[in-house]
Amino acid sequence: MEIQTDISVYATVLILALGGFAFVGLNLFVGRILRPNLPNEEKNTTYESGEEAEGNTWVRFNVRFYIVALIFLLFDVEIVFLFPWATIFGNKQLIQQTDGLWGWFTLVEMLIFMAILGLGLAYAWVKGHLDWVRPTPKPTIFKSPVTSDMYQKINEKYK
Repeated sequence: MEIQTDISVYATVLILALGGFAFVGLNLFVGRILRPNLPNEEKNTTYESGEEAEGNTWVRFNVRFYIVALIFLLFDVEIVFLFPWATIFGNKQLIQQTDGLWGWFTLVEMLIFMAILGLGLAYAWVKGHLDWVRPTPKPTIFKSPVTSDMYQKINEKYK
């Protein structure tokens, strides 16, 4: 199996990428022309599942949400790198041509990659980024301005 290094291979990828960007841009442009644009105060309000927004909608989220999302992306990217590695590692013809050296090289390379990712996971675990903070419920202390005698009078009045 011969690997092509001709410039035409890269030109094909470049043309496909430019075509993809042009297709998306054209669709966005046509959509902007065709759709109605009638903004009003009701449309510009923050939508909260049909409920009226209370207070400021710019609320700070806990940083742990972002850290967990980044860790998820890290392992998602790991999966993306495993597919090409698996195809090269599973190519028996390529391994036979290199007397098995290519297979050992790719295996060691992937083990190093997995070890680095494992160290990153261990670091995040030790730092406590994977622990969710469980809120401790606090009892509500409510002192009513209405005394129990007033409640009794109200109850007697409406019997």
